Amino acid sequence: MAAGKVDCVFTTNFDPLIEEAALSANEILPVVDQNRPTVAAIDSADRAMRCLNEADWPMVAKLHGDYQSISIKNTGSELEKQDVRMRHVLVEVGKRFGMVFVGYSGRDASIMEALTAVLDAPSPFPNGLYWLTSSTSRLLPAVTEFLKRALLADVDVNVVECATFDELGADITKTTDLPRPLFDRVMAGRPTPRLVPVQLPTTEARAFPVLRYSSLLIEEMPRAARRIKLAQHTTSPAVRELLNEKGIRATVAAHGRELAVFGRDREILDALLPLGATLDGEIELDPAADSWAVGLIYDALVRGLTRHLPLIPRYKRAGHSVVIASPGAGDNPERTRRNAQVLSNLRNAYGSDLTGTVPNLGYPFQEGLFLKLDLIDGRWWCGFEPYTFVHIPRPEITQDEDLDHSEVANTDPMASRPYRGGDPAGDWRRERWAQRYNPNWAKIIAAWAQLLTNNGDGRKQAFRLEEGTGIDAVFKVSPVTGWSRPGHHHVYFDRTT
Repeated sequence: MAAGKVDCVFTTNFDPLIEEAALSANEILPVVDQNRPTVAAIDSADRAMRCLNEADWPMVAKLHGDYQSISIKNTGSELEKQDVRMRHVLVEVGKRFGMVFVGYSGRDASIMEALTAVLDAPSPFPNGLYWLTSSTSRLLPAVTEFLKRALLADVDVNVVECATFDELGADITKTTDLPRPLFDRVMAGRPTPRLVPVQLPTTEARAFPVLRYSSLLIEEMPRAARRIKLAQHTTSPAVRELLNEKGIRATVAAHGRELAVFGRDREILDALLPLGATLDGEIELDPAADSWAVGLIYDALVRGLTRHLPLIPRYKRAGHSVVIASPGAGDNPERTRRNAQVLSNLRNAYGSDLTGTVPNLGYPFQEGLFLKLDLIDGRWWCGFEPYTFVHIPRPEITQDEDLDHSEVANTDPMASRPYRGGDPAGDWRRERWAQRYNPNWAKIIAAWAQLLTNNGDGRKQAFRLEEGTGIDAVFKVSPVTGWSRPGHHHVYFDRTT
């Protein structure tokens, strides 16, 4: 408001927080640049009418009154009807501007009725509606009905999920061009960062690397995906469910009323017909800035790394993983032989079977990896952590239990089980890895790196699409793992044994 970015604020609160914050911000600006708000409440509604008629902004309108006012609305019966003049101002402003709803539940019937009345205007909310909530599932029925009616009135409606007000403030600061004094004031309120820039050592180090990382450099990654416009809002899980029902192979990320997609255009459009899907060119991907782009690329990378390999991808919100595909009784013998040949190097590195059953327990196990996508020092890396996944039957859940067993197979063997009784395979898993020292780990890391980058040029495609049928996710992954070097020399590095 002090920067002239917001013309009008309506609040149902009695406190002076908004106007005091605006006045505090104005005090650090030169007088000629200040935008001091006019405050209007129920007993001073004439001020709001004057601001509206004369376009004298900014204004703070207190729909339920001010704590210093004689007239306030607080009880249920008082909130059933809105002050006539304040209602008029709210409706007229809705005809002139877009609106952003922050921290408002929509429980006031009188205010929701006034907002709904705006929809009868020829061009309601010309700059759109943005309703912020911690979760779309928490929207009240009255709000959902209002937003549906706004969509029918051709209003650009957007429901924005934002966990906390601090996150919202941070995002606004990143995208809004504030005057330097205001920006510096906001930044001064930040807590001391835990990660701070440091001066890296510049002394000459030994050329030979001494520590091998289980991480592969991604030399190239997708820069754009297919943009698909939707006639209604949805979520990434909902879109994936629609595609899975049709048996469509694609990687998607929902972003407002748009989708970023890798896959065959025609198949995806047919499957998303209920959502009014239409092609709309391409959308640039900036994973360093957009979390939805990171998720899209992360999903596509896992799919690309496992394609045409005896590996099964497992997509989890907590992090993706892959496991060795166990041979089945009905598998094609030639395919089984070919898979065994592909995995032979990995099996030699482990020195044991890659799949099987846990002795004395009979639970199936599969060797596999946890996969991560990390931006480190300006470059993207695919980190992988070898792990033995044990498929432990889920216990029966009684009605008075509310337990999540979805990550049973991913449980850290050194940690407690997510349900009572401990990890029955924990001791076996620890013993399986206890005797694998550095040379064994080096062989295992090298074998996994070779398997994940098994083609000659290191290029991995998520779908291998024919030209012109859609946009594919293409990666170039280095077959050489990351290595570290010491920051200084020491006689220890000269040892020969």
